[in-house]
Parts: sequence; C-alpha cells; structure tokens
Amino acid sequence: MDAARAINHHADHPGFAGAGGVLCGLVFLLVGRAKARLAADTAQISAQDHVVDVGCGPGTAARVAARRGARVTGVDPAPIMLRIARLVTPRRAPITWSEGTAEALPVRDGSATVVWALATVHHWQDVDKAVAEARRALGPSGRLIAIEPHSPADATGLASHGWTQQQAEAFGALCRDAGFGDVSVAGHGSGKGAVWVVSGTRL
Repeated sequence: MDAARAINHHADHPGFAGAGGVLCGLVFLLVGRAKARLAADTAQISAQDHVVDVGCGPGTAARVAARRGARVTGVDPAPIMLRIARLVTPRRAPITWSEGTAEALPVRDGSATVVWALATVHHWQDVDKAVAEARRALGPSGRLIAIEPHSPADATGLASHGWTQQQAEAFGALCRDAGFGDVSVAGHGSGKGAVWVVSGTRL
C-alpha cells in the first residue's frame, strides 16, 4: 500500500562491493547523466558553490558540478564507488572524494551551499538524522535537493528503487519540519525517465 511505504524503503540494501559493485558502478556511469544535469540546473550551480554529493557513486553528478565551476565533495559509503570515481575523474577537477554516509557528512558546519542526493535517499539508514545533517552542512540559504525516480506503488525489484508521490511529499514535509523553507515537490520528465525533485532552502 502506497501510504505504508517508508521514504527509505531500501535502507536494508547491503551496499556495493567486489565484482558486483564494480559492475554497478560502471552501469551508474552510463545512466546517471540526466539526473546529474537536472540537479545542476535545479541548483543553478556556479563557481560560487560548494556541492556535497551524498551517495556520489562513481561521481557523475560531482563531475557535472565541477565542470560548472563548483567545488565538490563526493561522499559515498562504498570504497569501490570512490575508487571508480577517482579513476575516471581528471586529477585537476576540484573534487574531494570521501567515504561517509548521509547521517555523518565529512564536511564542516555551514561549509556547503548545495547538498544533493540523486537516487540515494531511499537507501538512507536514518532519514531524519540525514536531513538534520544536511542542514548542519549547509550555510544560510543553502539548498537541499533530492531526486528520485518515479516508482509505482505496486512496484517490486529494481522498479521499486524510487519514490511514489506519497514518498516524495513525505520527504518534503520532513524537510519543512527540519527547518527548510521554500520546499518544492515536483515531477519531471515522463516514462522511464520520470523523476521526483524535492528541494528546499536552509533558513
């Protein structure tokens, strides 16, 4: 039932490691570009930004932000993802790769202008703690952005790795309760490329 599905309904995912992790990382390199561009456009990334990419995977979105001039901290709990990210990223790119989780971001208080999570919130262990952590990492007027694929209420398997409208709206409400303003919940795209975009501004 839609109303019963938690925001982080895949929090029990075992993570990525070994040969399977490498394969997933390579797949993510191919399929994450549209979400990365949408996130950068939504945040209006510029050279004044410090982006924290939560669950950065092999770094596709981090590189998009860096190409627009931003300084980026890519955070992921899987060492294999960070290894791939380092291998495919030019050394001169202004990106720092750090092992960490949404609930414990390895950045200073108020040091980020953007915190985004692209198709990863449904894996977070503690959504309330992670949203509070994003607020800690952001400076005043900093932007939190979450993008998740549309997922039907009765979806199973890979198709369930995303959000229903209820889940997207629940995350938006959580952000408001955590001290974010101008919270927006919007759908983008259609068909297999449809996503939910939830954004808010740190007050």
